[in-house]
Amino acid sequence: MLRIDRSIYDQIVAHARRDHPDEACGVVAGPEGSDRPERFIEMINAERSPTFYRFDSLEQLKVWREMDDNDEEPVVIYHSHTATEAYPSRTDISYASEPGAHYVLVSTRESDTVEFRSYRIIDGEVTEEPVEITGGDQGGQ
Repeated sequence: MLRIDRSIYDQIVAHARRDHPDEACGVVAGPEGSDRPERFIEMINAERSPTFYRFDSLEQLKVWREMDDNDEEPVVIYHSHTATEAYPSRTDISYASEPGAHYVLVSTRESDTVEFRSYRIIDGEVTEEPVEITGGDQGGQ
């Protein structure tokens, strides 16, 4: 199960909507071994594409080094899908390289609906998991 604070959930959704029609992407870091997503890190989609995302390699190196320096790890890796459901594509699955991370997808295909889903992707196997939003008002979920 992914437990995520309302403020981080809101930041992920806002980033996805802001970058639409291109896919948005980023990371939420947390203390190593904690499974607690605490620090939201918005990243640039180097592809600037409505159908594909890729972290900028220099930005990714900087972010991963910063996490390492802070004894953090990527607890959540997120991106958006702009015209399809929030389910990992074959490309998403092939690029999933952090077996301990929650892979969050947000679909922005409908402007009045939030489709926020989380998956574990290990060795090409996709398993959807429940999402619990903590803190703040939980209306609408």
